[in-house]
Amino acid sequence: MEFVNVDVRRARFEAIAPVVIDAVRRYLARRTDAATADDVLSETLMVCWRRLDEMPAEHLPWAYGVARYCLANAERGRRRQARLTARIARLDPPPEAVAGPAPAGPDLTAVLAEMRPEDAELLRLWAWEDLTPEQIGVVLGVSGNAAAIRLHRAKQKLRKLIERAGHEESTEGSRP
Repeated sequence: MEFVNVDVRRARFEAIAPVVIDAVRRYLARRTDAATADDVLSETLMVCWRRLDEMPAEHLPWAYGVARYCLANAERGRRRQARLTARIARLDPPPEAVAGPAPAGPDLTAVLAEMRPEDAELLRLWAWEDLTPEQIGVVLGVSGNAAAIRLHRAKQKLRKLIERAGHEESTEGSRP
């Protein structure tokens, strides 16, 4: 018996949906950007499906009301996001890009690319993110002691690769 009810419900929704979709899409297009309109239309249709039994015979004005509330929610979310972005920019502004001197020695990016990805990530977490071995352990899901040991080994590998790369650069122009 429940299958009949679902089929009847689906048939009613499928009969109403094309009219609602076209009308609500136009309604939203006049009020917001295309991406937000698509998101709000989807949300409106979900509400219409969930509350199909509450939908009156004149379904279009009711659907406009649902779309209006969904659009208001989307706009509140967008305003919250804009306030949060502005607050983050005030509290932690991005650093100014300043051209520095040309690096002397081997290219660190190339040297890191030669390392095992796990070792390179350890070094990035330590140097770029300024994490302690204990914090690195949390990121990697290992103990702080294990992270410290791995970091020490990764630094040794990096040192050797830099020395090798520096040696290759210094002998590149000389004759054998």
